[in-house]
Amino acid sequence: MTPMSGHTPTSPGTANGQPPEKPRLTEQEKKNNHIASEQKRRQAIREGFDRLTELVPGLEGQGRSESVVLKKSVDFMRKSAEDRRRLIREIEGRGGSVPEELKV
Repeated sequence: MTPMSGHTPTSPGTANGQPPEKPRLTEQEKKNNHIASEQKRRQAIREGFDRLTELVPGLEGQGRSESVVLKKSVDFMRKSAEDRRRLIREIEGRGGSVPEELKV
């Protein structure tokens, strides 16, 4: 009983129709959640690098140095963009047209 009201208090949130508060996590549960989240994040990064090694020519079968994967990926993207610009110029130079949305 509370001294002023003469009745026992209700748990927070139950008197106004709200669901009861979730129990707070222990420090160990917080630590375990953090570890699981970090493992999930690292796995997603590993999968991203693995995907890049499948897509970028010259990376197949190499050891996975992340700096090498990133550098070769950037080089490949720059070369692809330049090849695309060159092809657009060639098409237009021969009298063809390329829709604006494909020139980006």
